[in-house]
Amino acid sequence: MSDVSLIENFVKKYASLKSEIAKVIVGQEEVIDQILISIFSGGHSLLIGVPGLAKTLMVNTIAQALGLNFKRIQFTPDLMPSDILGSEILDENRQFKFIKGPIFANIILADEINRTPPKTQAALLEAMQERAVTVAGHQYKLALPYFVLATQNPIEQEGTYPLPEAQLDRFMFAINLEYPSFDEEVDVVKSTTGDLQQTVNALFTAQEIIDYQQVIRRIPVPENVIEYAVTMVGRTRPNTDAAAELVQEFVDWGAGPRASQNLIMAAKTHAAVNGKFSPDIEDVQAVATSILRHRIIKNYKADAENISDQQIIKSLF
Repeated sequence: MSDVSLIENFVKKYASLKSEIAKVIVGQEEVIDQILISIFSGGHSLLIGVPGLAKTLMVNTIAQALGLNFKRIQFTPDLMPSDILGSEILDENRQFKFIKGPIFANIILADEINRTPPKTQAALLEAMQERAVTVAGHQYKLALPYFVLATQNPIEQEGTYPLPEAQLDRFMFAINLEYPSFDEEVDVVKSTTGDLQQTVNALFTAQEIIDYQQVIRRIPVPENVIEYAVTMVGRTRPNTDAAAELVQEFVDWGAGPRASQNLIMAAKTHAAVNGKFSPDIEDVQAVATSILRHRIIKNYKADAENISDQQIIKSLF
Protein backbone atom coordinates (compact mmCIF):
# COMPACT_ATOMS: atom_id res chain seq x y z
CA MET A 1 0.00 0.00 0.00
CA SER A 2 1.34 3.47 -0.90
CA ASP A 3 1.97 6.14 1.75
CA VAL A 4 -0.93 8.22 0.36
CA SER A 5 -3.33 5.27 0.80
CA LEU A 6 -1.95 4.62 4.30
CA ILE A 7 -2.57 8.26 5.32
CA GLU A 8 -6.12 8.12 3.91
CA ASN A 9 -6.72 4.89 5.83
CA PHE A 10 -5.23 6.47 8.95
CA VAL A 11 -7.65 9.43 8.79
CA LYS A 12 -10.65 7.03 8.74
CA LYS A 13 -9.29 4.89 11.59
CA TYR A 14 -8.46 8.00 13.64
CA ALA A 15 -12.08 9.22 13.34
CA SER A 16 -13.33 5.78 14.48
CA LEU A 17 -10.82 5.86 17.35
CA LYS A 18 -12.14 9.24 18.55
CA SER A 19 -15.73 7.89 18.44
CA GLU A 20 -14.74 4.81 20.42
CA ILE A 21 -13.03 6.92 23.12
CA ALA A 22 -16.06 9.27 23.25
CA LYS A 23 -18.20 6.32 24.44
CA VAL A 24 -16.50 6.65 27.83
CA ILE A 25 -14.82 10.09 27.94
CA VAL A 26 -17.14 13.11 27.76
CA GLY A 27 -15.57 16.22 26.16
CA GLN A 28 -11.79 16.80 26.59
CA GLU A 29 -11.43 16.51 22.79
CA GLU A 30 -8.38 18.73 22.57
CA VAL A 31 -6.61 16.77 25.34
CA ILE A 32 -7.40 13.42 23.65
CA ASP A 33 -6.17 14.80 20.30
CA GLN A 34 -2.88 15.87 21.86
CA ILE A 35 -2.36 12.50 23.60
CA LEU A 36 -3.07 10.64 20.34
CA ILE A 37 -0.80 12.97 18.32
CA SER A 38 1.91 12.29 20.89
CA ILE A 39 1.44 8.50 20.57
CA PHE A 40 1.50 8.49 16.76
CA SER A 41 4.53 10.82 16.83
CA GLY A 42 6.34 8.38 19.16
CA GLY A 43 6.48 10.87 22.05
CA HIS A 44 5.43 11.07 25.72
CA SER A 45 3.01 13.44 27.48
CA LEU A 46 2.79 15.18 30.84
CA LEU A 47 -0.81 15.81 31.98
CA ILE A 48 -1.26 18.69 34.40
CA GLY A 49 -4.64 18.84 36.12
CA VAL A 50 -6.42 18.74 39.47
CA PRO A 51 -7.65 15.37 40.83
CA GLY A 52 -10.95 14.00 39.54
CA LEU A 53 -10.66 15.00 35.87
CA ALA A 54 -10.63 11.34 34.70
CA LYS A 55 -6.94 11.28 33.76
CA THR A 56 -6.56 7.58 34.61
CA LEU A 57 -9.85 6.63 32.92
CA MET A 58 -8.80 8.58 29.82
CA VAL A 59 -5.46 6.79 29.51
CA ASN A 60 -7.04 3.39 30.19
CA THR A 61 -9.72 4.01 27.55
CA ILE A 62 -7.17 5.18 24.96
CA ALA A 63 -5.03 2.07 25.68
CA GLN A 64 -8.06 -0.21 25.20
CA ALA A 65 -9.12 1.49 21.96
CA LEU A 66 -5.55 1.22 20.62
CA GLY A 67 -5.33 -2.46 21.57
CA LEU A 68 -2.33 -1.84 23.85
CA ASN A 69 -1.61 -3.10 27.35
CA PHE A 70 -1.65 -0.50 30.10
CA LYS A 71 -0.05 -0.28 33.56
CA ARG A 72 -0.54 2.37 36.20
CA ILE A 73 2.28 3.27 38.62
CA GLN A 74 1.24 5.36 41.62
CA PHE A 75 4.26 7.49 42.50
CA THR A 76 4.78 7.97 46.26
CA PRO A 77 7.70 9.31 48.37
CA ASP A 78 8.78 5.75 49.35
CA LEU A 79 8.71 4.29 45.80
CA MET A 80 12.07 2.75 44.81
CA PRO A 81 13.51 2.38 41.25
CA SER A 82 13.22 -1.42 41.55
CA ASP A 83 9.47 -1.04 42.20
CA ILE A 84 9.20 0.38 38.67
CA LEU A 85 11.91 -1.44 36.71
CA GLY A 86 11.81 -4.84 38.37
CA SER A 87 14.58 -6.74 40.17
CA GLU A 88 16.67 -9.89 40.11
CA ILE A 89 15.87 -12.67 42.55
CA LEU A 90 17.43 -16.06 43.28
CA ASP A 91 15.19 -18.86 42.01
CA GLU A 92 14.97 -22.40 43.45
CA ASN A 93 18.01 -23.44 41.34
CA ARG A 94 20.14 -20.67 42.89
CA GLN A 95 20.13 -18.82 39.54
CA PHE A 96 19.41 -15.11 39.23
CA LYS A 97 16.06 -14.49 37.54
CA PHE A 98 14.77 -11.09 36.43
CA ILE A 99 11.22 -10.25 37.52
CA LYS A 100 9.84 -7.50 35.27
CA GLY A 101 8.37 -4.40 36.90
CA PRO A 102 5.26 -2.48 35.78
CA ILE A 103 7.33 -0.41 33.32
CA PHE A 104 7.08 -3.36 30.89
CA ALA A 105 3.83 -2.36 29.17
CA ASN A 106 2.94 -0.38 26.03
CA ILE A 107 1.33 2.54 27.88
CA ILE A 108 2.50 3.59 31.35
CA LEU A 109 0.53 5.99 33.51
CA ALA A 110 3.04 7.57 35.92
CA ASP A 111 0.49 9.00 38.33
CA GLU A 112 1.61 12.08 40.31
CA ILE A 113 5.22 11.72 39.11
CA ASN A 114 6.34 14.72 41.19
CA ARG A 115 5.49 12.90 44.46
CA THR A 116 8.53 10.60 44.24
CA PRO A 117 12.21 11.53 44.86
CA PRO A 118 14.58 12.30 41.92
CA LYS A 119 16.27 8.87 42.14
CA THR A 120 12.98 7.14 41.29
CA GLN A 121 11.94 9.79 38.74
CA ALA A 122 15.27 9.17 36.96
CA ALA A 123 14.43 5.46 36.63
CA LEU A 124 12.03 6.47 33.86
CA LEU A 125 14.62 8.42 31.85
CA GLU A 126 16.27 5.50 30.04
CA ALA A 127 12.89 3.90 29.32
CA MET A 128 11.54 7.14 27.82
CA GLN A 129 14.59 7.87 25.69
CA GLU A 130 16.05 4.47 24.76
CA ARG A 131 12.92 2.25 25.06
CA ALA A 132 15.03 -0.01 27.28
CA VAL A 133 15.92 -0.45 30.96
CA THR A 134 19.19 -1.54 32.55
CA VAL A 135 19.05 -3.66 35.71
CA ALA A 136 22.17 -5.19 37.31
CA GLY A 137 24.22 -4.48 34.17
CA HIS A 138 21.75 -6.17 31.79
CA GLN A 139 19.75 -4.14 29.29
CA TYR A 140 16.17 -5.23 28.61
CA LYS A 141 14.31 -3.89 25.57
CA LEU A 142 10.75 -2.65 26.05
CA ALA A 143 7.93 -3.73 23.73
CA LEU A 144 6.99 -1.15 21.09
CA PRO A 145 5.04 1.06 20.80
CA TYR A 146 6.03 2.54 24.17
CA PHE A 147 4.42 5.60 25.65
CA VAL A 148 4.68 7.28 29.09
CA LEU A 149 1.86 9.49 30.30
CA ALA A 150 2.76 11.25 33.54
CA THR A 151 0.37 13.31 35.66
CA GLN A 152 0.99 16.23 37.99
CA ASN A 153 -1.34 18.03 40.37
CA PRO A 154 -0.70 21.79 39.89
CA ILE A 155 -2.22 22.82 43.25
CA GLU A 156 -0.55 20.83 46.01
CA GLN A 157 3.20 21.47 46.10
CA GLU A 158 3.86 20.28 49.67
CA GLY A 159 5.92 17.08 49.77
CA THR A 160 6.62 17.10 46.03
CA TYR A 161 9.85 16.93 44.01
CA PRO A 162 9.66 19.11 40.87
CA LEU A 163 10.80 17.30 37.73
CA PRO A 164 14.28 18.41 36.60
CA GLU A 165 14.45 20.27 33.28
CA ALA A 166 16.30 17.35 31.62
CA GLN A 167 13.36 15.05 32.38
CA LEU A 168 10.70 17.63 31.46
CA ASP A 169 12.42 17.97 28.09
CA ARG A 170 11.81 14.24 27.41
CA PHE A 171 8.05 14.89 27.32
CA MET A 172 6.85 15.90 23.87
CA PHE A 173 3.70 17.56 25.25
CA ALA A 174 2.72 19.20 28.53
CA ILE A 175 -1.09 19.20 28.42
CA ASN A 176 -3.25 21.30 30.76
CA LEU A 177 -6.56 19.71 31.74
CA GLU A 178 -9.37 22.18 32.38
CA TYR A 179 -12.63 21.65 34.27
CA PRO A 180 -15.49 20.39 32.05
CA SER A 181 -18.23 22.78 30.93
CA PHE A 182 -21.62 22.67 32.72
CA ASP A 183 -23.22 20.51 29.99
CA GLU A 184 -20.23 18.16 29.88
CA GLU A 185 -20.31 17.74 33.66
CA VAL A 186 -24.05 16.94 33.51
CA ASP A 187 -23.28 14.24 30.89
CA VAL A 188 -20.44 12.87 33.06
CA VAL A 189 -22.74 12.56 36.09
CA LYS A 190 -25.48 10.87 34.02
CA SER A 191 -23.10 8.37 32.42
CA THR A 192 -21.22 7.44 35.61
CA THR A 193 -24.07 7.13 38.10
CA GLY A 194 -26.21 4.64 36.15
CA ASP A 195 -25.77 0.92 35.56
CA LEU A 196 -24.91 1.13 31.84
CA GLN A 197 -21.34 -0.03 31.16
CA GLN A 198 -19.78 0.95 27.84
CA THR A 199 -17.48 -1.54 26.09
CA VAL A 200 -14.44 -0.10 24.30
CA ASN A 201 -13.36 -2.09 21.25
CA ALA A 202 -9.72 -2.36 20.17
CA LEU A 203 -9.40 -0.76 16.72
CA PHE A 204 -5.62 -1.11 16.23
CA THR A 205 -2.88 -3.63 16.82
CA ALA A 206 0.58 -2.74 18.16
CA GLN A 207 2.09 -3.42 14.71
CA GLU A 208 -0.46 -1.14 12.98
CA ILE A 209 0.46 1.71 15.32
CA ILE A 210 4.18 1.18 14.55
CA ASP A 211 3.38 1.15 10.79
CA TYR A 212 1.45 4.44 11.07
CA GLN A 213 4.27 5.98 13.14
CA GLN A 214 6.71 5.05 10.36
CA VAL A 215 4.53 6.44 7.54
CA ILE A 216 4.13 9.70 9.50
CA ARG A 217 7.95 9.94 9.81
CA ARG A 218 8.16 9.64 6.00
CA ILE A 219 5.85 12.64 5.43
CA PRO A 220 7.85 15.35 3.61
CA VAL A 221 8.15 18.78 5.26
CA PRO A 222 8.68 22.00 3.24
CA GLU A 223 11.91 23.86 4.02
CA ASN A 224 10.04 27.03 5.07
CA VAL A 225 8.04 25.06 7.70
CA ILE A 226 11.23 23.63 9.25
CA GLU A 227 12.78 27.11 9.26
CA TYR A 228 9.62 28.53 10.88
CA ALA A 229 9.74 25.92 13.69
CA VAL A 230 13.47 26.47 14.34
CA THR A 231 12.99 30.26 14.29
CA MET A 232 10.11 30.00 16.77
CA VAL A 233 12.21 27.90 19.17
CA GLY A 234 15.14 30.32 18.74
CA ARG A 235 12.86 33.20 19.79
CA THR A 236 12.36 31.51 23.22
CA ARG A 237 16.05 31.95 24.11
CA PRO A 238 16.82 35.16 26.05
CA ASN A 239 20.02 37.13 25.53
CA THR A 240 20.11 36.30 21.80
CA ASP A 241 19.41 38.59 18.85
CA ALA A 242 16.41 36.49 17.82
CA ALA A 243 14.64 36.54 21.23
CA ALA A 244 11.08 37.87 21.36
CA GLU A 245 10.44 41.01 23.42
CA LEU A 246 8.52 39.19 26.19
CA VAL A 247 11.22 36.51 26.29
CA GLN A 248 14.00 39.03 26.93
CA GLU A 249 12.04 40.45 29.85
CA PHE A 250 10.38 37.45 31.47
CA VAL A 251 12.34 34.27 30.58
CA ASP A 252 15.48 32.82 32.19
CA TRP A 253 15.96 29.82 29.86
CA GLY A 254 14.47 28.92 26.51
CA ALA A 255 13.77 25.69 24.66
CA GLY A 256 16.52 23.45 23.25
CA PRO A 257 16.82 21.69 19.86
CA ARG A 258 14.56 18.81 21.00
CA ALA A 259 11.68 21.32 20.93
CA SER A 260 12.34 21.99 17.21
CA GLN A 261 12.38 18.23 16.50
CA ASN A 262 9.13 17.73 18.43
CA LEU A 263 7.44 20.66 16.70
CA ILE A 264 8.08 19.15 13.26
CA MET A 265 7.21 15.58 14.32
CA ALA A 266 3.94 16.65 15.97
CA ALA A 267 3.11 18.96 13.02
CA LYS A 268 3.47 15.94 10.68
CA THR A 269 1.03 13.93 12.79
CA HIS A 270 -1.36 16.90 13.12
CA ALA A 271 -1.34 17.21 9.33
CA ALA A 272 -1.91 13.45 8.88
CA VAL A 273 -4.93 13.28 11.22
CA ASN A 274 -6.44 16.16 9.25
CA GLY A 275 -5.93 14.37 5.94
CA LYS A 276 -3.01 16.49 4.71
CA PHE A 277 0.04 14.93 3.08
CA SER A 278 2.47 17.62 4.24
CA PRO A 279 2.44 19.96 7.28
CA ASP A 280 2.23 23.74 6.98
CA ILE A 281 2.87 26.62 9.39
CA GLU A 282 -0.67 26.29 10.85
CA ASP A 283 0.13 22.71 11.90
CA VAL A 284 3.25 23.92 13.73
CA GLN A 285 1.25 26.65 15.48
CA ALA A 286 -1.48 24.14 16.47
CA VAL A 287 0.97 22.05 18.53
CA ALA A 288 3.37 24.81 19.66
CA THR A 289 1.81 25.73 23.02
CA SER A 290 1.88 22.21 24.49
CA ILE A 291 5.39 21.56 23.17
CA LEU A 292 6.96 24.81 24.40
CA ARG A 293 4.99 25.34 27.64
CA HIS A 294 7.26 23.19 29.86
CA ARG A 295 10.50 24.16 28.11
CA ILE A 296 10.35 27.88 28.87
CA ILE A 297 11.66 28.73 32.35
CA LYS A 298 10.16 32.04 33.47
CA ASN A 299 11.92 34.43 35.87
CA TYR A 300 10.63 35.94 39.13
CA LYS A 301 9.45 39.06 37.26
CA ALA A 302 7.04 36.97 35.14
CA ASP A 303 5.51 35.53 38.33
CA ALA A 304 5.33 38.98 39.95
CA GLU A 305 3.53 40.47 36.91
CA ASN A 306 1.39 37.33 36.34
CA ILE A 307 2.71 36.71 32.82
CA SER A 308 1.50 33.29 31.61
CA ASP A 309 3.31 30.75 29.43
CA GLN A 310 0.48 31.21 26.93
CA GLN A 311 1.19 34.94 26.54
CA ILE A 312 4.90 34.33 25.97
CA ILE A 313 4.28 31.55 23.41
CA LYS A 314 1.65 33.62 21.55
CA SER A 315 4.23 36.41 21.16
CA LEU A 316 6.49 33.94 19.27
CA PHE A 317 3.99 33.49 16.42
